[in-house]
Amino acid sequence: MPEHYFDFRSDTLTQPTPEMRAAMAAAPVGDDVYGEDPTVNRLEQEAAKRMGKEAGLFVSSGTQGNLIAVLAHCARGEEAIMGREGHTFKHEAGGISVLGGVVMNTLPNQPDGTLDLEAVAAEIHDGSDPHSPVTRLVILENTHNGCGGVPLSLDYTKATAELAQKQGLKLHLDGARLFNAAVALGLPASSLAGPADSVTFCLSKGLCAPVGSVLCGTQVFIQKGRRLRKILGGGMRQVGVLAAAGLVALDSMVERLAEDHALAAELADQLENIPGIVIEKGGPKTNMVFIRLADEVALSGVEFLARVKAAGVLFSPRTERSFRLVTHHDVDRQAVAACAKAIREALS
Repeated sequence: MPEHYFDFRSDTLTQPTPEMRAAMAAAPVGDDVYGEDPTVNRLEQEAAKRMGKEAGLFVSSGTQGNLIAVLAHCARGEEAIMGREGHTFKHEAGGISVLGGVVMNTLPNQPDGTLDLEAVAAEIHDGSDPHSPVTRLVILENTHNGCGGVPLSLDYTKATAELAQKQGLKLHLDGARLFNAAVALGLPASSLAGPADSVTFCLSKGLCAPVGSVLCGTQVFIQKGRRLRKILGGGMRQVGVLAAAGLVALDSMVERLAEDHALAAELADQLENIPGIVIEKGGPKTNMVFIRLADEVALSGVEFLARVKAAGVLFSPRTERSFRLVTHHDVDRQAVAACAKAIREALS
């Protein structure tokens, strides 16, 4: 097998930059459970500022951040409305139900990642019917991974927030890749997060930090979230060594996400000229390219992946014959060319 792979499986594979490693080594630290880690405190303050919120909470992952948010907004037996293709439903092991007793009411996502707001309104339960759980929360995802890495517009997020507020609900934004959305739409992240009551974003994807996400909201919400983080075993101690990388990420890695988006577009351009490959989801909107094998291709998805892996390229299956490729800091134009070549030869 090859000694080196061009790895398009996910932007979670990014390596911390030399600047991050240096910052981690030099970071002043303290006990974060006591609120005494100065580097974590700086990161939480900066994250809250970037999101236009009062306060932030450094957590181990986006999944933990989303879990804490739902548990803070909903009591056991209450309901959260979300998309069927959303990360909270499909890729977080049912944690909000397993650990929080929160009911997941899932609606179909539209191709652009949105939920039909009329459908959302029809699913809201106010407690007057004893047969139904009481609805407390709506969850959106921006960018929407399962719908092609598509950014949700500010107008749509505002409309969802207005509906939620009118019905006495909260809105949580799973903004794992919110900075990708901000760069793609040419808007500050604070604008996209502004309508939501709470927002989580990841430092460890396109921003290249090795670990961590930040949950942001009001002071009262984050105080509750801090207690929930402790219950979930997420109270970390001298964790400024990780938060330091997050500060570098926010300072130097946000604007360069445009390079990942341009590379995804270049990759899609090369792949659409290969017989047997179909570009899905309308082409890349940020840093994700979704493809499938054309119906006339007799090769199985498993064999297809094996062939491109033998040529030194990795990407992820979605179904038996469809796949996701993600561009990020650690792939370049050489990697794109190698990927296109490997796919073309696999199908020849």
